[in-house]
Amino acid sequence: MADAIASLRVRGAGCIGAAAGYGMYLAAREIAAGGPTVDTIPATLAEAGDRLAATRPTAVNLRWAVDRQLRTLAGITDPGELVTCARAEADAIADEDAAASRAIGRFGLPLIREIHERTRRPVNVLTHCNAGWLAFVDEGTATAPIYAAHEAGIPVHVWVDETRPVNQGARLTAWELGQAGVPHTVIVDNAGGHLMQHGKVDIVIVGSDRTAANGDVANKIGTYLKAVAARDNGIPFYAALPSSSIDWASDDGLADTPIEQRSGREITHVRGVAADGRLVEVATMAPEEPVANYAFDVTPARLVTGLITERGICGATPAGIAGLFPERTRP
Repeated sequence: MADAIASLRVRGAGCIGAAAGYGMYLAAREIAAGGPTVDTIPATLAEAGDRLAATRPTAVNLRWAVDRQLRTLAGITDPGELVTCARAEADAIADEDAAASRAIGRFGLPLIREIHERTRRPVNVLTHCNAGWLAFVDEGTATAPIYAAHEAGIPVHVWVDETRPVNQGARLTAWELGQAGVPHTVIVDNAGGHLMQHGKVDIVIVGSDRTAANGDVANKIGTYLKAVAARDNGIPFYAALPSSSIDWASDDGLADTPIEQRSGREITHVRGVAADGRLVEVATMAPEEPVANYAFDVTPARLVTGLITERGICGATPAGIAGLFPERTRP
């Protein structure tokens, strides 16, 4: 499971959180199969959790799911009970993720409906990366209000950023929207500002891999630039996220968020389908060129119009977040 997460075979904030939950279940199964003694069970589980959490350091859902499993399994010494409890908790994490996505769709729908009722034309949404079916257990976050609007009969069109270097927008979000019958157009990442300047974007909705308690949003690299362009053009910019993506210990997302740096090969090479149907990889630059592959950036809360969560929409401020989640407010 750790290898699957690290290699992006499993990706997306909610999905890797759920995968980590099941990864801990797999660790419990290994223990029950005759591995560590009773005395070493806590250390073995902690080691498995650390290995899972280290695969994608930026997404807070990963560590959150691991810690939740560790709390659930603490003190259990019977191997059979350990496996049963780990499986039940993993199922609960996955089910809650799906429910949160559906709720985000319900709360985000009025934002799109209001724009349509005001303009009397299709609503143009710009999104970045993939925060849909393939990034969560179901529905997604940034795409959930879009799907809800489409199902409600509200005409909507999505500008899909290609999201270099791995092209999650072009490969994944566009495919999802096509499967759902949602009108969409794939654009290069740098086209968003141009579209905003010419009045072709009504709202920006993105996901979040980690949101600080002050409202700073960490998301796929390039998100910050979209937020800057949106502010310059007076376009609302929302981040959609479940509360499992909130880093309650951070009051400064820019300072506290670890930014994952991935292999430079994701930049120097691209994968695609050749004319004969083979999946091939080709170089796009000289092999000796130095590259830096920062996977995420942080959008300051001041540029975020609001956060769409499973409990409703709030301002990207400590007070706004605390208003929806008062039980998490620190003294």
